Amino acid sequence: MENRYSRQTLFQPIGQFGQRQLTEAHAVIIGCGALGSAISETLVRAGIGKVTLADRDYVEASNLQRQQLFNEADAKGSVPKVVAAERRLRSIRENVEIRTVLDHVDGPILEEISQDADLLLDATDNFETRLLINDAAWKLNIPWIYGAVVGSSGSAFPFIPGETPCFRCLLPVLPAVNETCDTVGVIAPAVQISAAHQSAEALKWLTGNTSAMRTKLLHFDVWNNTSVEAGISRMKNPDCETCGSHPTYPALHAQSGTQYAVLCGRDTVQIIPDADRELTVADGVRVARQLGMKYRETPFFVEFHAENYRCILFDNGRLLIHGLKDMRTGRKLYHSLFG
Repeated sequence: MENRYSRQTLFQPIGQFGQRQLTEAHAVIIGCGALGSAISETLVRAGIGKVTLADRDYVEASNLQRQQLFNEADAKGSVPKVVAAERRLRSIRENVEIRTVLDHVDGPILEEISQDADLLLDATDNFETRLLINDAAWKLNIPWIYGAVVGSSGSAFPFIPGETPCFRCLLPVLPAVNETCDTVGVIAPAVQISAAHQSAEALKWLTGNTSAMRTKLLHFDVWNNTSVEAGISRMKNPDCETCGSHPTYPALHAQSGTQYAVLCGRDTVQIIPDADRELTVADGVRVARQLGMKYRETPFFVEFHAENYRCILFDNGRLLIHGLKDMRTGRKLYHSLFG
């Protein structure tokens, strides 16, 4: 398709040179929901050479209102988001290189998949993962683009090592309670606006137009017709654990032992077994059969119900217990099933 990018290269700041740079670029997108769907489609259509998509979840019916890469068949089949996204993106452009990571992204995983990246993009819904992205970006000297959306509002900002304060420097002024789409809802226009700003910053960086990048944090509310920009340059903390004079990158430190967590904004407990313990879909099927449970096995996970909770066990041993907020109950159920 000789003229595929003709309208984009006619845009003078990009041109043929910028297009060649984009074709050779690699972006890592953490999260493949609403923001991740929109950003990845924009970059693939724009001609990026390589995209890495990382997400731990699967498609549900409630995603279809705003997550543009997925359809009803994906939701009915509970297809992992990265799998459905890759399939859709390849139907848009065959020659794009796509790497998928179906897992809970921790420090070691993020560092591994970001080694050859030119840019990291935040498409998550919680501060903890953003701190992880922030630490990896500063340690590897890779820019990352923050994006958030909830309700009818959103935010965007490019964090650039050596030029801007980092995300951890902003924590004293960020809200302690992080509202999510699962608690207060979200409308698709807010997603599209946030993703558009993130994608624009990505295109600027990847085509060499760094002087055009945003220098103030954007926050908007599309329903109430408001938009504000805030300068953050004075917020750099010289003692910051990420961008200060003696960085330690605390978010990247791997945790030992089995990990238990309540997923942000959801009635779901996630359990990640100790690295030395092997737990697979086959183990879930065996337990379900032994206890006489009905189960559904897919190429990616086994689904069953235990004590009225819907459980999803992935082949790497990660377990989701839906309908549960209490980690102690989740821990008890996990040990009752798998010892």
